[in-house]
Amino acid sequence: MLPLLALSISACGGGGDTTAVPDPSGSDKPPVIAPPIVTPPVENPPPVQELPEPELETLPDVKAAALPKAGAPSLPPPPASLRIPDSVLTMAVAQPLSVVSVTSSGDENENNTAAKAADADLTSRWESAWGDEVSDADNAWLQFDFGVKTAVGKMTLHWENAHAAEYAIYISDDAQNWYQLRYVVDSKGKTEEFFNLNMYARYLRIQGISRKTQYGYSLFEAEFAAPDSTNSMPELNTSAITFPLNGSGRIPLPAPVKPIEMVRFTLADGTLVTRFGMVGRSRHARERGEDWNEIGFGVNDTVDPAGKPLDKGPGAHLNFVANYFKNRTWGVEFIDNSNVAGVTEPRIVVNQYYQQAQKGGGHSFVRRFDEPGVTGFGWMSPGDLLDDSTYQDPGAACPVVAKPVNGVLLRPDSGYNGVIGANDGCSVVFDRYPGHRALSANADGVLVPNGSSVDPRVLRKGDVIEFTGSFFSTREAMDAIGDNGAFRYYTNELTYVMGQGLRPWYGVQPRLMNEPLPEHTLQGGLGSVSYDYADNSTFIFQQPHNTIGMQNMQRFMEGRRWLHTNLWTGEHNEDGNDRNDAGRQLQGPRFNQSSCFNCHVNNGRSVAPTVRNQKLDTMAVRVGATGTDANGHYLPHPIYGQALQMNARSVETGALQNWGNAAWVADFVSRNVSLADGTQVELRKATVAFEGPEPEVYSVRQAQPLIGMGLLEAISDETILSRVRSTPDADGVLGTANYAYDPETAEVRLGRYGWKGSKVSIRHQVTNAALLDMAVTSSVYPKQACLAGPQDCDSATAEPGLPDEAVTAMTQYLHLLAVPAQRSVISGFPKGVSPLAYLDVDPAKIAAGEKVFKDIRCVACHVSEVKTSARSEFDEVRNQTIKPYTDLLLHDMGPELADNFSEGLATGSMWRTPALWGIGYTQFVAGGTPAGYLHDGRARTLTEAILWHGGEAEVIKNRFVNLPTAEREALLAFLNSL
Repeated sequence: MLPLLALSISACGGGGDTTAVPDPSGSDKPPVIAPPIVTPPVENPPPVQELPEPELETLPDVKAAALPKAGAPSLPPPPASLRIPDSVLTMAVAQPLSVVSVTSSGDENENNTAAKAADADLTSRWESAWGDEVSDADNAWLQFDFGVKTAVGKMTLHWENAHAAEYAIYISDDAQNWYQLRYVVDSKGKTEEFFNLNMYARYLRIQGISRKTQYGYSLFEAEFAAPDSTNSMPELNTSAITFPLNGSGRIPLPAPVKPIEMVRFTLADGTLVTRFGMVGRSRHARERGEDWNEIGFGVNDTVDPAGKPLDKGPGAHLNFVANYFKNRTWGVEFIDNSNVAGVTEPRIVVNQYYQQAQKGGGHSFVRRFDEPGVTGFGWMSPGDLLDDSTYQDPGAACPVVAKPVNGVLLRPDSGYNGVIGANDGCSVVFDRYPGHRALSANADGVLVPNGSSVDPRVLRKGDVIEFTGSFFSTREAMDAIGDNGAFRYYTNELTYVMGQGLRPWYGVQPRLMNEPLPEHTLQGGLGSVSYDYADNSTFIFQQPHNTIGMQNMQRFMEGRRWLHTNLWTGEHNEDGNDRNDAGRQLQGPRFNQSSCFNCHVNNGRSVAPTVRNQKLDTMAVRVGATGTDANGHYLPHPIYGQALQMNARSVETGALQNWGNAAWVADFVSRNVSLADGTQVELRKATVAFEGPEPEVYSVRQAQPLIGMGLLEAISDETILSRVRSTPDADGVLGTANYAYDPETAEVRLGRYGWKGSKVSIRHQVTNAALLDMAVTSSVYPKQACLAGPQDCDSATAEPGLPDEAVTAMTQYLHLLAVPAQRSVISGFPKGVSPLAYLDVDPAKIAAGEKVFKDIRCVACHVSEVKTSARSEFDEVRNQTIKPYTDLLLHDMGPELADNFSEGLATGSMWRTPALWGIGYTQFVAGGTPAGYLHDGRARTLTEAILWHGGEAEVIKNRFVNLPTAEREALLAFLNSL
């Protein structure tokens, strides 16, 4: 058994260690020449073989929704007198409507006049005035007069290329008092259809806001039609949505005896077996968008010439390679005997489980920390490949090995070539911590080799081991499984502690060397996401558990694909991914968004209301009627059902349509609050208007971050219910559980998801959101009619929707979506390198802030620590100590945060305590998209969010108001570290 040379060691900064497996961390960076460590010679070493670098797959383009022009007017919606009354007969077939006259704010010439926009000639056009003498060409309008009050159901606009990019549609009965019917942002021009106008007025005006070109607005024709069954919304046959009003008969979610996959177990002799999943990445964990080196050892692009921080863009480690769900995950097994009695020289046997044949030696141990030229990459890579020929072979000599079953090794007795537990010659044994050069600080404070060396030694229990794998396949092996993608990838970088298992990590000196994160930072338990040194914070909410199982990694990726699938086109929202044909044309005719990701921006929050006329279609607007059934349960709205669905398309052609069901920001109301030190804080919230009839009851809610949902489901009912109070505490804090029916079993369960705690499980939340927000059915909600209540929501006439395997994949993905570790310890960035903004922390200030958080009793609702149970089918979330900062209970938050919408025991002023973990990443995850806090996104800052608290939180909120400046800032620093 020959020790193996590292692949391209000089290129990756690997140095001169000669007992190494091939280094998967090769780089195109220039080599760093360093004096070698003196080690025994290797007899007949295999040749070093060149393999291609993984293709650098850049971050996907940000596809943020366009926002309205700031400062544009926002008029009130039409009153009931300008809506079509019930007495107006809706035609079976729409009749065209004629206008009496057309006027404008000004025409560019005598040929292209306003009248040309209604002359039934698609070759003539109106052109608004736009010449040099026009002071504001954007502010042009075109007005249609029907002569008398007229019921209009549909309007079609035929634009020339010079169309309105943004415009409003107003109506009036007197041409003096105008009301806003629709508002259009990011218009594509050509032919635009407006259905369900619900207009009963004499005048209609198209008010320009901004032009697409430098020319005027140019409209060939406007066509109008009376209301009919094809262009106007019908009334729904609604039935009451039932909620149990107490926990009588409560049945907990079923708890499997064994997890779907064991990620860690101990053999009879004490051997620790750890199994974890890997996925292809295109770059290393410590490569960011800039070149960075220690002082005196190369280029440092993280600072400008004045020494100020400079961010030139992110790296590419936490983003996902093309077709990440397709043959690009694999499993790794560590067999660690350091806990076995009598073992004095412990070792790790490493087995890997790929989905295709590979070359041998696809992993590395221990970062090259003794070389100041190695910063973003480079490994020492000690370890013995059991059959060197698997690396020397020009093909892919390591065959596919079936993944083992839970709790059992594939070769527990025989092993391979005398190594018990090893699967084959592609396995590796790691048993010695490598020799390296001793370090001392130079004049710049950089730790550099001091001329002496540290000898290799045997491993010890408690050793911190850095590990990464690699994907070393061949073109032929990928072709053999029908995959035309890449055959070379990097992967995750992990920290393993001998005798204990995997631990989330952060970087310490020298050169961001791995170190397990302290336990107090592990908000999501042992699965917490490690610190990110690749400047990929927009992806921090998209990572699997640090401890994810090797089969669960594939489940995670398949579920991620579904959350990123457009459920009409089947296309992935990130370029380069195969279309999901099973996800095509699943949507009904009206919806808010076509993928989960469009509301949960980067798995975080939806777009916050920030500007007038903003359409709220990335938020949820739950609606109902004031009428109730005999048991007091509310009825869905007779037009909208349970929720507004603000966008639409033709199910025949797929063309987008405007059906006028949106809610928009009409304006903002604000007031100022004075803090004890004199600081003035403006509290602002949006007022909402509706394109259609205003619902009797409604609730505007932003999408919440998706992280940690599996951990929350793993908390036992008893743990949550133990915090319920029948009488308020000294500060007035109560805490009430909500209950709901499981839609699949009709059993009463504890509510734990949703803003009012009305969803009992992740599966319930996923399928309900699919129906209400995306108009996609499932076996849980089998028909679009489920939107109107349970009466017609039967499976006998189920409509095509999400396959059960898709619901399972999405649910499993959310179970395995991890929580970032708290950023409260200092990272060991190399000397002279600017820390990433979200890792530039003050531990003392954060610790002081946590004390204030506890002292003023924010923890009365935002419970800082809880233990999960063994109720989940996922080993990764079982029996974990987590810090979600929620009690999952309802609290009355006072009149200023109240809506008039009740769900079960949650009245209009009651909200489930939201988890705070990850809240400090909010703006980073949003990636430039406006993000807010609280249920409707009204709070622009954490300070505003706290100051909106009332009701049960009033006393605690006032303690915050009266904090000295230093304590308030410390509290905010603590929250921003979460």
